[in-house]
Amino acid sequence: MLSRIDTASPSDRVSRREWLRVGALSAVGLSLPVLISQPAFAAEKPTQLIGYTEGRNDLEGGQFANWVTNRACVVGADGKGRKILAEELTKKEHAWTQFAGWSPDGKQAVVLSLWESPENAAWERKHKTFRMTEGWLADTCLLELANGKVTNLTAVDRVSIYNTGLFYLPDGKGFGFTPLIKAISKPYLMDLDGKNKRDVSGQGGGFAYGYSASPDGKRISYHENYQIYISNADGSDKRKVETKNPFNFAPKWSPDGEWLLFVSGEHYNCHPHTVKKDGTGLKKLADRGGYRGVVERLKHPDFHSESSDVPVWSADGRQVFYTAKVGDSVEGMQVDLDGKVTQLTKSKPGTRHYHPAASPDGKWLLFGSDRSGTMQLYVATIDGKESWPITSVPAGSCAMHGHW
Repeated sequence: MLSRIDTASPSDRVSRREWLRVGALSAVGLSLPVLISQPAFAAEKPTQLIGYTEGRNDLEGGQFANWVTNRACVVGADGKGRKILAEELTKKEHAWTQFAGWSPDGKQAVVLSLWESPENAAWERKHKTFRMTEGWLADTCLLELANGKVTNLTAVDRVSIYNTGLFYLPDGKGFGFTPLIKAISKPYLMDLDGKNKRDVSGQGGGFAYGYSASPDGKRISYHENYQIYISNADGSDKRKVETKNPFNFAPKWSPDGEWLLFVSGEHYNCHPHTVKKDGTGLKKLADRGGYRGVVERLKHPDFHSESSDVPVWSADGRQVFYTAKVGDSVEGMQVDLDGKVTQLTKSKPGTRHYHPAASPDGKWLLFGSDRSGTMQLYVATIDGKESWPITSVPAGSCAMHGHW
């Protein structure tokens, strides 16, 4: 999971994104035909760029066969200007890309460059487990939107063959990321040029994931062996958040840095919880109604092929957006910090919503849904009352993991 720390005001971020989309992005060929006719009901439509990943999901032969079709893309929040990014990273056979985030100023896209050998993929499918000690190469790259230049940061003074989870540090002096060290995921820091990579796990020996920094940059959080930890940015003063639950996943700092949001409970039976920034005051915000908390993208499911579907903060930190089972559907939901729940979508039985994300200006909600029969991305007003598709992937493909 990527966390994008943005120190600019929402209005500044929006204006920069609009400028980039209209001006600088034309330098890399983003002036493309409109893919989706837009509804006439919205008096105002957002124009920010949204990054996402699209690829096939109907191929037999396991998730590897579908993975290699994945491409990092951008599209306007109005459904215009789709473009595949960093296509040079996919020229090597068995390579693919995923969109993974934005720089705080919107001038750079974070793109994952991934490759796996068919032999390792076959071994993993046979044994129904990942083998991360060989047969993989995963790096996190920055793409300059103005000129298309790609910089592979995690290849500099390489510490691992598998490097994901990159985010910008709030002080602007470097990055956090999560390399696999001897097949164990670790929270790391590195400088802006990719050098001086260092472990900030506090000598932890467990598998760490969901790593991010507080808005002031002084504290970090992650889950290690499915328990939430908070520490200083350098890994010191490491503290466990006591939930008494065996499964705790994907902590996210509130915009003001006062709270952490995560899911807690049993694996596949976990629900949105918050704690204060010091790890105290545990509170369950809402129940997901029997939803397992993962969305299956493949038409022919494989081992561990489901994608985690976790709650996210609103732009002002007063609400949380999440997904829950209502009847036979998975619906978009909202809950405030006092536990008041609002259902945002009402769908026909069997419909799934997934991966909600609030816009930085607080006006819009991005999410995925298969309401049309194909897994597309949609933008809605923040109350969910008006929405439209922004992707138009064909049947047999899907759009996932949207980022404002």
